[in-house]
Amino acid sequence: MLKPFRSVLTLVALAAALSGCGTVNEKLSAGMGDYVPQWAGGLPADAPPRPGTPQYDAYMKERERKRLLPAADREKEEQAQKGATGSTSGGAVR
Repeated sequence: MLKPFRSVLTLVALAAALSGCGTVNEKLSAGMGDYVPQWAGGLPADAPPRPGTPQYDAYMKERERKRLLPAADREKEEQAQKGATGSTSGGAVR
């Protein structure tokens, strides 16, 4: 009678410990994702900012401004940005 009780108690303790780790990891992963490098599975370089930050508000305003532009103007602006970033990033080798 004691052996089955011990087995059940062990399984309950393991389940409780495992579920506790899940909640800790959920809270840590929200903030730690910003610090993990891209090569190790972190956020890509072109990921938008996190909601609730001033950068996010500026990003959304810029996105809305681009959405309201006519398609021809939008293409010209994208080509101008590609030309500007292509000349500055070409010299940096990492």
